[in-house]
Amino acid sequence: MFTQSRRRATAAAALTTAVLAALTSCGGGGDDGGGGGGNNLTVWIEEDLPDRVAATQDIVDAFTKKTGIKVKLVAVAEDQFNQILTSNAAAGKLPDVIGGLPLGQVRTLSTNELIDTDAVGSVVDDLDRGTFNDSALELTADGKDQLAVPSESWVQLLVYRKDLFQKAGLSTPKTYDDVTAAAKALDSPDVAGFIGANVAGDAFTEQTFEEIGLGNNCQLVDDGGKVTFDSPECVAALDFYGQLQQNYSVTGAQDVDTTRAAYFAGKGAMLIWSSFVLDEMAGLRKDALPTCPQCKSDPAFLAKNSGVVTSIEGPSGSGPATFGEITSWTIPSDSATDSAKKFVNYMMTDGYQPWIKIAPEGKIPVRTGDKPGDTTYSDAWSKMKVGVDTKAPLSKFYSQDVIDALTSGADNLSRWAIPQGQGDLLGAIQGTQPVAGAVNEVANGTSGADAAKKAADEIRSAQ
Repeated sequence: MFTQSRRRATAAAALTTAVLAALTSCGGGGDDGGGGGGNNLTVWIEEDLPDRVAATQDIVDAFTKKTGIKVKLVAVAEDQFNQILTSNAAAGKLPDVIGGLPLGQVRTLSTNELIDTDAVGSVVDDLDRGTFNDSALELTADGKDQLAVPSESWVQLLVYRKDLFQKAGLSTPKTYDDVTAAAKALDSPDVAGFIGANVAGDAFTEQTFEEIGLGNNCQLVDDGGKVTFDSPECVAALDFYGQLQQNYSVTGAQDVDTTRAAYFAGKGAMLIWSSFVLDEMAGLRKDALPTCPQCKSDPAFLAKNSGVVTSIEGPSGSGPATFGEITSWTIPSDSATDSAKKFVNYMMTDGYQPWIKIAPEGKIPVRTGDKPGDTTYSDAWSKMKVGVDTKAPLSKFYSQDVIDALTSGADNLSRWAIPQGQGDLLGAIQGTQPVAGAVNEVANGTSGADAAKKAADEIRSAQ
């Protein structure tokens, strides 16, 4: 998600040159294009902040000590991944394992037939499919082929002021009607009823609306690949979001920074953001501190007085649907298969908690334990320390219902286009951002029908 990438931007810029040099000179490390065979692996990770790379290296060193398999760890900047993948695939120098992969990039590898699906499926089977969230397995599979081993997720949230809701006698905002009623009741000159992104051309706007759209069964395409963004479900979702923006929100352009800032200042009753906001809302990052009047004496005031909802159901919805991201491990074709399988298995067992611990606010485990029904990993996650300048467990600030919502949110993860086998379409529309454009238009008074038709035409052109 954009919020994750934004955090990594400065460090990524410093690392990109070194990463490219390392990949160009070393590639996969072996004459056969793999990691050098039996006891040598090359592993790429999309975790390029220096402290995260160092923490991952510690896990790798523990793996080597246990197995005798040497691993060369290479950090790849997210915005450089496709370019690096293309050049190394052409040169026959793919790594043996790739980790930290978002869903879209898993599909890129799959489309280009660069995944050893038999090896990946074998790892998942050995770990026991019953230990994973069903939706995580579905989103990382293509029919019977398992494309990646799902590791962790972040989820999109509707964050709301529990104290204001309780005072007004409002119920938890789980549906379109709940959200509209609460926005109307709580909107005032001092506090906006709702805050959400509306900037055209912005991925964060698209991601914000995808959460809204999925809840009303608004899909980008149908099972046959036909673009359906001009469907009645999408039109209704756009009209719903447009009314919130026009009647109960703050004025002007709203993006990833301004939406958070408004809620942190106590100027909003509801906010759509990702789970990355949780450590910041608890006052654990100096560059993103809450500024509400009550926050002066208690920086964690908003964390203590906020609830979260992971899915918002519309009138045409067919059950909970949560937008989020799953990051995974995969094994490219022609890798050192046996050693690669051992490494991925290790990262999902002995190395799993240390890996999640690197950034718990954005690494919610999608494997709850080592056996079906076991919750060892998800229980441990809630106690892990988060934050940047100050570190503390989320459970210190958030009630158990918030923790439960986060860990169960991955159970209902859904995404546009990927389940329909059209994941590449998401990449094709990133440049023009037609959905974000439609959101901006309804926020400024255009009807949902007109905005949806225009966006659908642009999506068809991209397709």
